Amino acid sequence: MKTEIIINVASHESRIAILEDGKLVEILVEMAEQERMVGDVYKGTVTAVLPGMQAAFVDIGLEKAAFLHVSDMPGSPGSMVELASEALEDTAYQTNSRGQPIVPIEDLLTKGQETLVQIKKEPISTKGARVTAVPSLAGRFMVLVPDGDKVGVSRKITNWGEKRRLRDLGRNLKPNGFGLIIRTEAEGQGDRELGRDLKELINTWKRIQKQGNKNMAPLLIH
Repeated sequence: MKTEIIINVASHESRIAILEDGKLVEILVEMAEQERMVGDVYKGTVTAVLPGMQAAFVDIGLEKAAFLHVSDMPGSPGSMVELASEALEDTAYQTNSRGQPIVPIEDLLTKGQETLVQIKKEPISTKGARVTAVPSLAGRFMVLVPDGDKVGVSRKITNWGEKRRLRDLGRNLKPNGFGLIIRTEAEGQGDRELGRDLKELINTWKRIQKQGNKNMAPLLIH
């Protein structure tokens, strides 16, 4: 199947058309005044915990409370880092094995609790944003996953020798308590380039933590 993406940018809007074998399958329109929110990190306050849905609502300062499912909590077998900017490019990152039981949401969160969350799906119509409590930070060559421990490599890198080299390099570079996804752009890069990227991402995460610790929710941190 041949996939084509056609982009038309004007002063007031941008239009993206996706074609498969020459047939239009999806069209996206973004107004100039719209601001992308996916990837933004907030400090929010839990406003409700719903055991029946295994979910919680979090006030992050937007018009609608954000939705947080138990599968997007740290350590959950279903917890995935989803990268909107590379949905077709990079492998998803799983923080735990699927054999581990899910801890009930009511054992993880309580009403009034403050927590850091990251937007994974923007608000639409009457629904608030969907968020994850497993944040990730994307750099040029890699994605940093705080509180993770594994190293993944983009599936777009097809040379197995290069995949193995990058995976070993990531394991050697990363500090304890962090996971990494090596992006396609890292192909052919050395430890100096990846190390510089990693240092910048870790510094960004430290700034996020510092802002989160000294400010009250709700707050856009990053």
